[in-house]
Amino acid sequence: MTWSATARGAHQPDNTAFTQQRLPAWQPLLSASIALPLFFCAGLAFIGLGLGLYYSSNGIKELEYDYTGDSGTGNCSVCAAADQGRAPPPPCSCAWNFSLPELFQGPVYLYYELTNFYQNNRRYGVSRDDEQLSGLPSALRHPVNECAPYQLSAAGLPIAPCGAIANSLFNDSFSLWHQRLPGGLYVEVPLDRSGIAWWTDYHVKFRNPPLVNGSLALAFQGTAPPPNWRRPVYELSPDPNNTGFINQDFVVWMRTAALPTFRKLYARIRQGNYSAGLPRGAYRVNITYNYPVRAFGGHKLLIFSSISWMGGKNPFLGIAYLVVGSLCILTGFVMLIVYIRYQDQDDDDEE
Repeated sequence: MTWSATARGAHQPDNTAFTQQRLPAWQPLLSASIALPLFFCAGLAFIGLGLGLYYSSNGIKELEYDYTGDSGTGNCSVCAAADQGRAPPPPCSCAWNFSLPELFQGPVYLYYELTNFYQNNRRYGVSRDDEQLSGLPSALRHPVNECAPYQLSAAGLPIAPCGAIANSLFNDSFSLWHQRLPGGLYVEVPLDRSGIAWWTDYHVKFRNPPLVNGSLALAFQGTAPPPNWRRPVYELSPDPNNTGFINQDFVVWMRTAALPTFRKLYARIRQGNYSAGLPRGAYRVNITYNYPVRAFGGHKLLIFSSISWMGGKNPFLGIAYLVVGSLCILTGFVMLIVYIRYQDQDDDDEE
């Protein structure tokens, strides 16, 4: 059979400008007069943005304290020595005393930081049951195999919540006290623990199972808490809107970090007399020391931080913009030199 251009086959596209690729196209021809200004303008824009980000980051105030408890670093060393080789460690308390010579501008955010903790480990990262965390009753009784060895308890009961991430939940707690006058009494600073989790996590991904006779404890009946937990998940908080799988601290912890050194939000200080920040004076942080980190060479830090329009303190982004902008301008100068040099040679050749 002879193919004919006039005979339209079964698989032949329509003879239109779109299907036959005859649409008009514009292809820019870059010249030195176009490319060089683009490089210089992009470089200046990146440098300007980088300077703004860098100085904004440097303007954020931070106050941090390492309460790991290494020998000779403070009274938390007693707690650190007590938790060696014991899981879970015995309850212990310590304190951090500090003073502020001037107002610590608000809003103030309180973070805890862990180092040398690899939440990005693949085996650790998949050790969870998202269907169980979404409140499905069937998943509550039958956790997925990825949760092993934290899938079933020693008695054969399903663990809720299951997996290594939940089992390693950070459980240190803090309270902040302020001495307004020298020699006066310490007054507790209110810590706002609400709204510290991502909106999508708290309202979409995490759900408690349906109540049984109006009781969350009955809904979790027949399950066991993770081995390292001192209490079941439905007793994480007396607030019914902040317990079980929707506990704010638990939701924050379950969003794993990408790097081995990470911070997670613990509370905001924005209520009462402290809405504008922390006034000058003496302060004490009472620490309930529960979480062991020395076994894997980690450290625990407590951080007070203010924020800016760009968020928390992060000089890397500003430095990255400055580097890229400088490279753009440097490349533009190199291209300008090459253009001038070879343009002169072309002019000589033409003469």
